[in-house]
Order: sequence, then structure tokens, then C-alpha cells
Amino acid sequence: MDEVRETGNLMLNYADEEGNICKEEFDMVILSVGLVVPEENRELARTIGVELDKYGFAKTSPFTPLESTRPGVFVSGVFQGPKDIPSSITEAGGAACAAGIQLSQARNTATREVEVVEERDTTDEEPRIGVFVCKCGINIAGIVDVDAVSEYSSTLPGVVYTGENLFTCSQDAQDLMKETIVENRLNRVVVASCTPKTHEGIFMDTLEKSGLNKYLFEMANIRNQNSWMHFHEPEKATEKAKDLVRMAVARAATLKPLHEQRISVTVRALVIGGGIAGMTAAKGLADQGFDVVLVEKEAQLGGLANQMYATIEGADIREYVKDLAKDVESHEKIQVLKQSLIVNFTGYKGNFTTEVLVGPGMYERKIEHGVLIIATGANEYSPDEYLYKESDRVVTQLELGHRLEEQGADDLEQVVMIQCVGSRNENNINCSRVCCQGAVKNALHIKELNPNADVFILYRDMRMYAMLEEYYTEARNKGVLFFRYDPENPPIVEKTIVEKNQDASGSYGSSDAAESDGSTDGSDTLTVTFTDHVLGRKVAVDADLVTLSAGVEAADTEELATILKTGRNREGFFIEAHVKLRPVDSATEGIFICGTAHSPKLITESIAQAMAAASRATTFLSQDELTLSAVTAEVDPEHCASCLICVRSCPFDVPRINEDGVSQIDAALCHGCGVCASECPAKTIKLNWYEDNQLLSKVESLLEGVM
Repeated sequence: MDEVRETGNLMLNYADEEGNICKEEFDMVILSVGLVVPEENRELARTIGVELDKYGFAKTSPFTPLESTRPGVFVSGVFQGPKDIPSSITEAGGAACAAGIQLSQARNTATREVEVVEERDTTDEEPRIGVFVCKCGINIAGIVDVDAVSEYSSTLPGVVYTGENLFTCSQDAQDLMKETIVENRLNRVVVASCTPKTHEGIFMDTLEKSGLNKYLFEMANIRNQNSWMHFHEPEKATEKAKDLVRMAVARAATLKPLHEQRISVTVRALVIGGGIAGMTAAKGLADQGFDVVLVEKEAQLGGLANQMYATIEGADIREYVKDLAKDVESHEKIQVLKQSLIVNFTGYKGNFTTEVLVGPGMYERKIEHGVLIIATGANEYSPDEYLYKESDRVVTQLELGHRLEEQGADDLEQVVMIQCVGSRNENNINCSRVCCQGAVKNALHIKELNPNADVFILYRDMRMYAMLEEYYTEARNKGVLFFRYDPENPPIVEKTIVEKNQDASGSYGSSDAAESDGSTDGSDTLTVTFTDHVLGRKVAVDADLVTLSAGVEAADTEELATILKTGRNREGFFIEAHVKLRPVDSATEGIFICGTAHSPKLITESIAQAMAAASRATTFLSQDELTLSAVTAEVDPEHCASCLICVRSCPFDVPRINEDGVSQIDAALCHGCGVCASECPAKTIKLNWYEDNQLLSKVESLLEGVM
């Protein structure tokens, strides 16, 4: 790579797949660099007495990915290995569950009760608004004239107090705010600082500790929406800060107290799916002392893992599944219902009711539970491609694993593996993640059983992520041959029938013989043709066995998803609430997702995610009561026309037409998104804390400044 003197751009020299040397000029070259373990991590490992692998990451085993080599010390995130944000957060939750199991006997023994301050009745009081302007260090004060904003705030209607803080979210500032609220008998509070996303809850708690209803609060975001955006225009940023504060004060004057409901919690969990993820989640909760009901539609626990033999590291999957199933079925806190089917589901977080048809007799049972964990698993895609259903010598990777265990590989001279079958196509655009490691694992197994066998892996992109890369290197070193193919020019598998004719002497000859008096005995030859990009020509291989790396296909959960009212993606996997921040939560509170019900993943990853789901479920089950948000939609039944628009528009399927023929919204289920309120043609639905007059007051206040 060289710099172009005239333009300052970068000239990149590279070779394409045909071996041609290319030169191309770029404005910018971005390096995707790997992770390096810092010396501080190695020192920490030495200090706490845990072993590291040869790369410097914490040493773990496939079936205990969160446990270090020292009992009682758990690991997560990139301390354990290279991973992205969702995986790090998932493992952190799983590690918390593992630690919670160790500490379950001590739960609540050191809990301190928060002193509840009696709420002051402000119903008949005129608005007395306090405005607290934050400097946020130099984040705000470095751009905005905070003194000018504070002085301007004191001139606004209803404002009886204004103050400034270096960091309003600090503990000292919070204590001062409580004193100020009491001394000045403030009944509304406006904080002009950073984002409500992270700090709104802090200030609301301060209001409660001052005896003020926490919904009598408003924020003006003068950092993210102002000083950070307009750092090059300080004067205009100051004027905008005044506008934002004026709007916040106007809305604060319209606020009224809202009160939250508290509901009891049914301390029982329901887990749907008895594979590795489901059993791990159930055991993770039961080991903490919570009752669990595990529902499995098959007659045997284990799921897809029953068709597997070993991980790529060599760990015995079948023995692990056998021991895990034994622990689950004998656990005093777990009730296992096999050959069972979910037929109905109602309720809300902390108080769900699920109807199940149990066993061969299909007797009906109602289960009351506080949380639900979905671990319905996935299946291996059944290919239509590459003669899979026409020849018994075309198998999937799972079938190859079974064949190697039962028959060995002595009769295999040439094996061709084809990647991305059933993945990364029009029907399933996503990568199934586990296929590449499955192919490399079986290729290494073949080489172990029969070093003279030739193994060809035809791939689009080899995706051996994180520490799996070393097995790819090992496979190449042992002579496994890798050939890249283009999706527009995929491999071709052809079958040729070779017939042999028995003559009078009992010997066999070719079916090409002109005449034959005996019977025929046929066998097929498989020929795989593909393009070698290095040679620039087609290559044909006569294969004893063709193995298809079939993708991971979601279990048939369409009916279940409809019953649970839980979202799935186009491939049929259940969707998390937020890919990074809430990777095991569903959109419905109290419902969690783990394992291959969520997406294709390795057993190690399924175990970590199952522990994370159990950890999230524990946050509900460990409480006697749950608090419902007061920011919910309410229907005025007298003016409801039963038009069903709210029923159809709600993304969470909450509104329903009740016995009186009008819309009804359960506050325990409502997410407070406001879609129904915005869509209601009769304006008979309001969203608490975001009522029309409260929102319009901000708009009108802004327009006053413009006019």
C-alpha cells in the first residue's frame, strides 16, 4: 500500500482470485484488527488463580463455558474469548446465574429496606416548578452559557426556584435537590441536563425520596440534543437550550400525579423445550430454589443433541445430555412433562397461566407461573439439493457423524463436503453459523479414522469464528482440501448407474456388453464437479460419499408463537427485545428466549444463553411483588365506538373488546408505546404522562418563542 502524492489517497496492491495483480486507489483504508489480550488480564488471572489458554483467554470447557478452572470464579465477555456485545452481555447474565446458584442460600439475608417517604398531596396546589440546570462538566458548560439559561429559567411562568450543578446526577447534587424540594415546597421539577434514557430514573427516585410523586418530573436534554450537536455555534446552542427549558417547564405545569400498581408474583417458572438449552435453564432456576415445570413435546429429553456425538473439542455430547437429563428428571424442584403440547397462554409478567395437553392421554392441565422461558430448539435442514433424496450416499453432517461412529471410515477414499446448503439463499438469507465447524469437525474425524482418505470441502466463505480457527488450520495441515465456489456457479453432483451383468460362468462384466443372459446388479457413482479458482478450470471428483452441510432450520413454532403472542423473524426464530441490550428478553416482559429457539448457535453458546435466561427470570421470581409502570393507555368507555382500530394497530396485541362491547386495555400488559392513542379516531384513548395537552403545551411554548 502506497500513498498517492498528488491526491493523498492510498494505492492498494492486491491479487484477485485468478492471481492477477491489481492496483486500486482508495480515499480510506480501514483495518479490521483482531483482539489482543492485555497484560493486565494475565496479571488478574495470576492474582485470582485461574488458568489461561495459550492465547491468554480464560480456560473453560465446552459444557461449562462460564466456569474458570478455579471453583467459584466465573468468567464472561472477552476475558473468556473473542466475542461481540450481545454474546458478552449474554455471558455476563449467565455468569450471574452461576454465581447466584452458589449464593442462593444467602439470598435476602443482607437486604436493606429502602425507607419509603409518604407522598405529599399536591392535587389542589398551583404549579411550583424548580429548574435544575446541569453543567455536565464541560459537556454542556463548554458550549452553552449555563448562567444565562438558569437566569432565563427564573422568568418562566410557575418557576419558583432555579439552580445550577456541576453534575446534577451526582450523589451530592441529589441530596441538595431533595433539600431544595422540601424547603421550597416544589411540586414540579425540571432537570436540564443529558439524556432521559439513562438519567430519568435517577431523578424520579430523588422526587420520591422527597415526598413528591415521581411523575411530576420533566427533563430537557440540553446535551445530546444541543451542546453535542451544535458545538460549533455556542450562541445558538444557548438560545436552543432556553427553548428546550421553556418547553419542559410548560409541560411540567400540566403534569399530574400518577400511581403505579403492585402485583404479586407466582414463584414458578415454565420452560418450553427439553433440549440442552431448556434443561440448562430449568436446572439453573431449580438450583436456586425455584419451582420449574419443563414441557417437552417429544418422549425423550435432549432435542437435536441426541443426534450428535462430540463437540469439535472432543467433548462427549451424548454422555453430557444423558447426565443432564438425569439431573433434571430427578431434581426435586423440576417437574418434567413429556409428550406435551401448549394449547393456551394468558396473563402478564409475574402471573401467567398456561394450558397444556400432557402425555399420550392428552389430559389437560393448567400451570400458573411467573416467568416463561422459550427453548424450543431447531432442526437440521432437510435438503432437496444435490441428489440428497435420490442417493443414500448423499448425507448431511449429522448423518455423517452417525455413520462415522457406527461404521468408521475405512471404506471412504474420497469424501466431498458442500457448504451453505439451505443457508444464505433466497429462502434463508442468513448464515447458520455452525455448519463450517461441523464440516471441519467431521473432516478431522475422517482423517483420524482413515489418514489416507481425501476430504474436499467446497465452501463459499469459511466462518470458523473465534477460537475455532485453529481447527481449520489443523484440518489444512492434515491434508483436508478446501475449494471456494461461487453461488452463481455452485458444485454439480451427478449420479451414474453402473450395471453389471452375470453370465453363465458366474463372472460379471460391464453392462456395455452387447448381450447378457443373466440378471443385472446396479450401483451408482457420484461425481462432483466444481470450478477451481486457482487452476481456472473445472475439476471432477468421484466421491464415495457426498456430505451436505445443511443449515439450521427453526423448529415449527408458528402455532406456539401465535398462542404466546411472541414475535419471530422471517426464518421462524424467536426475536429478542434488543439485540445488544436485552439479548435474551422477548418483547413481552417475563418471557425469555434461549438456545437455538433464538438463532443457530453452538452447544457452548446455548448453555451460556440458557443460564442468562435463567438469570433474567430470577430477577422476577426473587421478588414478592412487581411494580407496573403508570405510563399506560386508558380507554374512555363512554365514547368508544368499538371500531377495532386499537386492536389491529397495537404491536403487542393488548387491547380487546370486553363483555360490554368496548375496548379494554390491561395495564399489566400495556407497554405504553402510545400507538393505540395516536390511531384512535375518536380520541377516546389517552396515554398517561403523554396526554394531548401535555404534548401540545411543549409545541405551543416553542411557537411562542418563534413568534
